[in-house]
Amino acid sequence: MLFLHEVHHVRGRAEDEFEAAYRDSWMAALAEADDARLLWFLHHAHGSGPAYRFVTITAVRDGAAWERLARRLHDGDLADWARRLDELRHDLTAKTLIPVSWSPMQEVDFATVPTTPAEHELSIYMEDTGWPDAAVEDYTAFWQTSYYEPMRAQPGSLLDIQAVFRVAHGTGRRKEAILMQRIADHQALLRLLTTEVPGTYRAPGTFMYEALAYRDQWESKLLRTSAWSPLY
Repeated sequence: MLFLHEVHHVRGRAEDEFEAAYRDSWMAALAEADDARLLWFLHHAHGSGPAYRFVTITAVRDGAAWERLARRLHDGDLADWARRLDELRHDLTAKTLIPVSWSPMQEVDFATVPTTPAEHELSIYMEDTGWPDAAVEDYTAFWQTSYYEPMRAQPGSLLDIQAVFRVAHGTGRRKEAILMQRIADHQALLRLLTTEVPGTYRAPGTFMYEALAYRDQWESKLLRTSAWSPLY
């Protein structure tokens, strides 16, 4: 299974129209076939990054399904929709992702993914992207043993890791990996944002210290789901 990750740089006056295009048209269009489903529609949380940025993640069944979807967008039934969407954006950056072998999300049962909008609570995700100096395979293996497994074993964690991806060959930066993490404790997030990280958390033997053997370039984004996002 492939995951299409898109960051949309939307024109400010067009933000409502852009969101409606995904909510009212893209979800329904994907539901006409069994090739793909929109999973997440996310806003950059206000005050945490550039304005009018949206992140969408769409699951695509396989390479053949990706080609069929691309042809629908290029010169098929979705071509007019795609052209109008381009008029609502300043820019778009996209990459295709595949889950690492130990990611909680591997296959997606499309039958369980909503294809019509329904109001629900909002969630905040922390999307961490790392660019390792080491081999990307070694970096993600370190994530598994030193980050994911200890966090899973610890009740009441700040984060619920829902998916772990790396960039598919030929679709973006090779040495890049992404953690898709739902914020489980908003008070803990507030403490993280307002308190200096104690030195004991950065000492030898800790995750923060040992991770520097693999990378010192990474980025965290706070993303908020829309009230109708299929996953939240």
